[in-house]
Amino acid sequence: MSYIFGPVPSRRLGRSLGVDLVPFKTCSYDCIYCQLGRTTNKTVERREWVPLDDVLAELEEKLTTKPDYITLSGSGEPTLYSRMGELIVRIKEITSVPIAVLTNDSLLHDLAVREELLNADLVIPSLDAGDSAMFEIVNRPEKSISFEQMMEGLITFREEFCGEYWLEVFLLSGHTAVESDIHKIIDCVRRINPDRVQLNTATRPTAEDFAMMVDHARMEEIALLFHPPAEVIADYRGVHAQSDFKAGRESILELLQRRPCSIGDIADGLGMHKNEIIKYVEELITQDLIEKTFVAQKLYYKTK
Repeated sequence: MSYIFGPVPSRRLGRSLGVDLVPFKTCSYDCIYCQLGRTTNKTVERREWVPLDDVLAELEEKLTTKPDYITLSGSGEPTLYSRMGELIVRIKEITSVPIAVLTNDSLLHDLAVREELLNADLVIPSLDAGDSAMFEIVNRPEKSISFEQMMEGLITFREEFCGEYWLEVFLLSGHTAVESDIHKIIDCVRRINPDRVQLNTATRPTAEDFAMMVDHARMEEIALLFHPPAEVIADYRGVHAQSDFKAGRESILELLQRRPCSIGDIADGLGMHKNEIIKYVEELITQDLIEKTFVAQKLYYKTK
C-alpha cells in the first residue's frame, strides 16, 4: 500500500503532499457529496490502521518533491488513526514543512484527539449543516455522533488550538444552499469563530446524484453573508493548469483513450493513489476531454 500521494495541486495549500492513514472509505461519516463514493466502513474506532514507521519512511522519501504542506487527509477520516499525535511529532523531527490536517471534525469532542492535533500547524475541519436534521441528511454520521457533540468539539478545539484554524463549509444546491439553512450555518460559524471560512461545493463526481453543485455566482453571493466575508475555494482550474501536473493528466487521458475505467482501474493501471487521480480527472472533465458513464451502477470515465 502507498501511504503518501502527490504533491497534488491545492488552491489552499499549494503543492500538498498527502498522507493516507486509514483504509479506503473508512470514515465516521457517509457524506452524500463525497468524491470517493459511499463509505464502506463507517466507524468511530481509533487504531493504528497502517504502520507508523512505514508511513514515515515513505514520507521521508517523498520530501525531495519539496511540498508546501504535508497534509493528513486521504481516503477516510484521519483522526481515526490512533497514533496521529505521535506521527505529527515525528514528522516535525525530520522536516520543517508545515503540517495540515483535514478532518470532518466528528471526533473533536474527544480530548485525546484534540490533544494529538495541538502540534499541527493548520487544522481545517468541515461544517456541512446548520442543524441536526440537515446534518443527518448530508453527513449520514455513525450512529453515536450527534450534531450537538460535533459542534461542541469544534468550539472547544478552537479555544485550545494555537495554530491556524480554517473552517470549510460545503454547500449543496437544494440542501444547505437554501437561505434558511445558510443562516443557520452562519450562526454556527459565529459560535466557532475560526480564522477563516472557506466555501466549497460539489465540483467532482459525488456519492449520490442528488448532491448537486452550487454555481459560482451564487457561491460568491453566499460568501458575502458571512462576517467577515468567506472565501470561495471551489474552482481549482487555475491550479490544475500548472505544468507540474501535466504528465499525470496526460497519462490518465491516454489510458482512457484505450478503454473506459473507474478510479480504481486507473489507480491499478498507473500505480497512482486514488486521491491524486480524482484531481486529474476533475481537470479533464473541466477541459471537456472525458465524461462520466455508469455501467451496472458503477462509475466509469471515458474519452469523448
